Amino acid sequence: MLTNKEVRELLPHRYPFLLVDKVIELEPGKKVVAIKNVSINEPFFQGHFPEYPIMPGVLIVEALAQAAGIAVAVLEENKGKLGVFAGIEAMKFKNQVMPGDVLTLEAEIIMSKLGVTKAKVKASVDGKVAAEGEIKFAMTKA
Repeated sequence: MLTNKEVRELLPHRYPFLLVDKVIELEPGKKVVAIKNVSINEPFFQGHFPEYPIMPGVLIVEALAQAAGIAVAVLEENKGKLGVFAGIEAMKFKNQVMPGDVLTLEAEIIMSKLGVTKAKVKASVDGKVAAEGEIKFAMTKA
């Protein structure tokens, strides 16, 4: 388990773009389960959409990428490195994420070599899948 402070020590993102509030399960280099508490105060709800606020799919993917990044950022060989997107594969959006939702972010590392990591990811609310697919990212010097 990682607190928000510990998450901020691993990720360079800050408000309003830090999309992981805490980590509830972590197997370094293998798996992570994290939480994003979705509030009506999120800046993106001002324009997406004021009368029917839903979290943009691209930000759900970003939250998943941040969670997956934590799984490898904790490894000694990645200290001081930055994870950057290298690809998104077969991402499917199945349910909307709205203010008040607790978004559960799951990532399983399925490949990691030569500084490139591939993860199977899933975002869900109350057990219902909001998005799932695979992402790739590269660890680079910050």
